[in-house]
Amino acid sequence: MSGNASPDVSTRPQSEKLRILIVGGGVAALETMLALADLAPEYTDVAVIAPNTEFVYRPMVVREPFAYSAARRYPLAPIIADCGATLLRGELGWIDPATQTIHTKADESLAYDVLVLALGASIDKRYKHALTIDDRDLDETMRGLIQDIEGGYLHKLAFVAGGRMAWPLPLYELALMTAGRAYDMGIDLQTTIVTPESSPLAIFGQSASSAVGAMLARANIATVNSAYAEVPSAREVVINPGDRRLEVDRVVALPELFGPEVHGIPLGEHGFIRVDPYCRVPDVEHIYAAGDATDFPIKHGGVGSQQADVVARSIAALAGASVTPDRFNPTIHGMLLTDGKPAYLTAHLTGGHGFSSEISDTPTWSPPSKIAAKYLAPYLQERDRESTLT
Repeated sequence: MSGNASPDVSTRPQSEKLRILIVGGGVAALETMLALADLAPEYTDVAVIAPNTEFVYRPMVVREPFAYSAARRYPLAPIIADCGATLLRGELGWIDPATQTIHTKADESLAYDVLVLALGASIDKRYKHALTIDDRDLDETMRGLIQDIEGGYLHKLAFVAGGRMAWPLPLYELALMTAGRAYDMGIDLQTTIVTPESSPLAIFGQSASSAVGAMLARANIATVNSAYAEVPSAREVVINPGDRRLEVDRVVALPELFGPEVHGIPLGEHGFIRVDPYCRVPDVEHIYAAGDATDFPIKHGGVGSQQADVVARSIAALAGASVTPDRFNPTIHGMLLTDGKPAYLTAHLTGGHGFSSEISDTPTWSPPSKIAAKYLAPYLQERDRESTLT
């Protein structure tokens, strides 16, 4: 793979397609590609470079330790072929914005007219003495814990979020499913959630948070809010303010997330990629970003897909399609898995906080998938339907 400096997009002949290079193989990358295939197929030539060969539907991994079926996995190649795009194997090394070229870790180079960074965040283990929630090996991490509970060896658990938390939903899902499993087995289990949030799942707003709080209370799960935790040992949680100490048998914790520290572009705090309201990377030309690698504080597939839609509309307009760019104005949909029926939460955000919200026991979006993505959700639903017919 090789490439030279690209001409300025504004001087590109109208007969030439705009070369779009998408870096990543997750939700934001696939949503961007699917959106461009809908909005500007005749104006864009899309390539996707990713280190992975399959797309894993990660939000459902949280159920695997409880003997549910494995999360769905989809080969990338057919999805990308369906969009008329090109799949390239590789991993981003660094970017040279001056020549509009990326360089891979294998010292290959690729030219672009427009670059989309649809990268994930880096996961870091926040607490040495806790089990860290990581969807890449969650089944292995949690299965032993569940077996110890069923064997009657564990009776006090703490689920802890650090000061700079990842997407909080899995913490509540694991607490609810674990408490439900213990109840079904007739085992006395004391479960506590320790979180810096002002209330349970506060990001979804007051009404949804209150409903989640009531759900936790019914499951006999205690919550300690507005709290910052340390885990000095595998059996102790120190809660501040107040220097309160919680004695437990095991601690389960969310990880901390960091940006991928992409070389060649300006970055924000903790290595995340700064973006403007149109998801453009400032101070460089024709580079966009979507997904967990951006500096938007909420890390969630549905948010990344909405960023991807904003990116795709901007690129389609740039390429010459009759499309008007939109600003990023997120609505968060969250399916909260429990030991029974899931709950469906929705929040309309401003400034990173819920200002209107709702919770329901029936889906309020369609299709009612864990990741509410305009293009990817119905596409995967159709692939699932086709697979059941063959």
